Amino acid sequence: MGRIVRSLSGCLLIIAAAAPAGLSAGNQLYEPLAASVQATLHKAISDHSVPLDRPMTFLGFASEADARDWLASMSFKLAGRMRDPVAREEFLITVHYEAVRAGLDPQMVLGLIQVESNFRKHALSTAGARGYMQVMPFWTKLIGNQEHNLFHLRTNLRYGCVILRHYLDIEKGDLYRALGRYNGSLGRPEYPTMVERAWRRDWSYSGAARTHVP
Repeated sequence: MGRIVRSLSGCLLIIAAAAPAGLSAGNQLYEPLAASVQATLHKAISDHSVPLDRPMTFLGFASEADARDWLASMSFKLAGRMRDPVAREEFLITVHYEAVRAGLDPQMVLGLIQVESNFRKHALSTAGARGYMQVMPFWTKLIGNQEHNLFHLRTNLRYGCVILRHYLDIEKGDLYRALGRYNGSLGRPEYPTMVERAWRRDWSYSGAARTHVP
C-alpha cells in the first residue's frame, strides 16, 4: 500500500513503500556549461579545505560549545554506520563545512548521503557514480582536475555540495527540482521524498548555526 507524504515543494504525494537507503543512487547528467559558469564552479572546487587542525572555529556556529554540541549529536546518530570515532568526527566536520560553504543545510546533505550511499566511502553505482555523494566522474574533467579522487572524503563532499548548489541555482532555489537533477530523475517525486524523509527523520537538529562559513 502506498503512503501519502508531503514533498519538498509542499504538495501531497502518494508513493510506494520506501526503498532501502543507499539503493537509489542516480546519475547527474552531463550538460555543457557556459564558460563563466564553468569558471565559477572550478573556483568553488579549488578553494581551500576545512582546517582540521582547528575545526571548531570554522564550523559556522556562534560558539565552540554550539559546534561541539552539534558534533556530539550527529556523532551519536552516525555511530551505528561509522564506528571509528576519529573518522566519524572528520567526516561530520567536513560535511558541515562543505555544506555551509555551498549554502546548503548540513542536515539535508546528511540525508542525501544516507540515500545515495548509506555513508559508504567507496560506494560505486552501476553508472559509475562514486563515493559518499555519488558524484559522476565527468565532473572532474568539467570543473575540476582529472587527477581528483572522488573516493577521497573532502574531494567527494566538495564536488557533491558544489554540484547540488549549482542545480539549486539553476532551479532558482527549488530544492525539490534541484534534488531531481542531482539524482538524474527531474520531475519524479521518489528521490526528493526519500532525501527529505531521511533529513527530517534521522538528521534533525534543534540547535542554531550561522548560515555562512567565517
